[in-house]
Amino acid sequence: MTLELLSEHGCHGGVQRFYRHASATIGLPMRFSVYLPPQALAGGGKLPALFYLAGLTCTEETFMIKAGAQRFAAEHGLVLVAPDTSPRGAGVPGEADAWDFGVGAGFYVDATEAPWRQHWGMESYVAQELFDLVSRELPVDPDRVGIFGHSMGGHGALVLAQRHPQRFRSVSAFAPIAAPTRCRWGQKAFTGYLGTDRSRWDEYDASALMAAQKVAPFPAGILVDQGLSDQFLQNQLHPEALEAACAAVGQPLTLRRHTGYDHGYFFISTFIADHIRHHAGQL
Repeated sequence: MTLELLSEHGCHGGVQRFYRHASATIGLPMRFSVYLPPQALAGGGKLPALFYLAGLTCTEETFMIKAGAQRFAAEHGLVLVAPDTSPRGAGVPGEADAWDFGVGAGFYVDATEAPWRQHWGMESYVAQELFDLVSRELPVDPDRVGIFGHSMGGHGALVLAQRHPQRFRSVSAFAPIAAPTRCRWGQKAFTGYLGTDRSRWDEYDASALMAAQKVAPFPAGILVDQGLSDQFLQNQLHPEALEAACAAVGQPLTLRRHTGYDHGYFFISTFIADHIRHHAGQL
């Protein structure tokens, strides 16, 4: 599988790269971004990596441009990987009609419903194809990979970490959609991608997955940050559901609630160093 390097930029002693490749899983070209820290350029062998899943309307560029994570990844010797948030250019009727469904809103699920199932396989793309691709083509140690994300991507990180614990060794999230089966965003996406069988929805609900665990899947702990001025907190995010599920199964969770912070990247950039440190300590 050929990687096409679209651009490369010096950044904190390393390089910020943007790639495109033909995805067999999606059936379309997909873009993703990678930050290689200075340790990667020095030829020090395989490094731990951190996958970041972005939120609604975002692309593979959003996190790398706005979060300021590269400085801290360079300090800890972590590779950063950020995929796009959905297929693009599939030609599905209505795919770009709504900002919270379709293009830019893949929800990190493998769709089972027509017409989405042909291309909207974001779980398999991230957890299998992209994971294998960067492990093979870049200096990434596949045994030391963590995952985190924001909003829809926070949902994705918490879900994929639980569904693929053999691949993702650490997990954290910013303002995640923690119980998508209970909110409008999740209900809309899951109905469209997965159909009306709500038991299928639970397979992609981080709080439901956690409540069904027999033992704590991440004994070293999960970190979640949530702004209390987040305009989506009450109706869409439901962090209290994840908090209750973690408590019920003995999963260590640090859920920090911050006065004055909203849902955007000013919030993320404020606490990104803590998340990088959280993953570095576990990887």
